[in-house]
Amino acid sequence: MRPRFLIALAFALAGAPAASEEAATPTALGQALDLTHAFDERTIYWPTEEGFLLERGTEGRTEAGYWYAAHRMRLAEHGGTHLDAPSHFHEGGSTAERVPLDRLIARAVVVDVREACAQDANYAVAVADLERFEAAHGRIPDGAALLLLTGFGARWPDRARYLGTEERGAGAVAKLRFPGLAPAAARWLVAERRIAAVGIDTASIDPGRSKRFETHQILFAAEIPAFENLARLERLPATGATLIALPMKIAGGSGGPLRAVAILPPVQ
Repeated sequence: MRPRFLIALAFALAGAPAASEEAATPTALGQALDLTHAFDERTIYWPTEEGFLLERGTEGRTEAGYWYAAHRMRLAEHGGTHLDAPSHFHEGGSTAERVPLDRLIARAVVVDVREACAQDANYAVAVADLERFEAAHGRIPDGAALLLLTGFGARWPDRARYLGTEERGAGAVAKLRFPGLAPAAARWLVAERRIAAVGIDTASIDPGRSKRFETHQILFAAEIPAFENLARLERLPATGATLIALPMKIAGGSGGPLRAVAILPPVQ
C-alpha cells in the first residue's frame, strides 16, 4: 500500500453489520433491499488487481466556518459489486455506458443452488437447475434478470473462503474455487430464453476453476451483461422482486462499480 493513501477504515472498525443483516428500507417504490457490498479496504477484487483505495483529501472546517470534505479514489473496473459489460469478453460488445436500461432494471428471478454449492465449491449451475426452478416457479420471463444464489455472499469479506485462496497475483488465479454458471446453461439461456442479465453472489459468472471464461464469452456475445459480487440474494423471493442495477456510466469501460438494489414485492 502506498503511504500517501489512507483507506476508509471507520466503517469496518465500527463493527458493520453482516451483509445479510441489513434491513430493507421503505421507499416511494416499496421496500428496497441493498444488494451491494460497501467499497472499503475489505472489498474483494480479482487476485491480479489492487484493492479499493481512498485517498484522503480535504476534510475539515473551512475558514468561513462550514464543513468541507472531498477525497479521491482508485479502483479497478472489476471488483466489489460491479457490472461486467459485454465488451469485457466480446470484441465489439457494448461498453458500460451503452448497456441499455432495460438490462439494468428488470424483474428478478432467483435460482437457489446453495445446497449444491455447499457440497461442491466448484459447482457449475446446470440446465437441470434452471429447469427445476421453472418446474417450481414457472418459465423464466422474457426480460428478467436471472440471479444465482450460491450462498457464497455470506462468506464476504473473507477472501480465503470467498475466493478459495488469500493469495494475490497471477499465480493465485489457478487456485480460485467458487461456483458459477456452466457454459452449457449459458448456451441454453441464449438459445431458449430471453433474459436481460445474469447476476451472482460470487466473484465471477464463470466457476473459479474456469480457464477460458466460456460463460462470459457466450452471454456477452448475446449482449447479456453480468452483475458480480452481489449481496443478500438470500433475502429475495424466487420471483416478484424488481432489480435496479445502476453502474457508473464509464464511457468505453468494460464494466464498473455497481449500486444494485431490489424492490421487494408487497407482503400479502
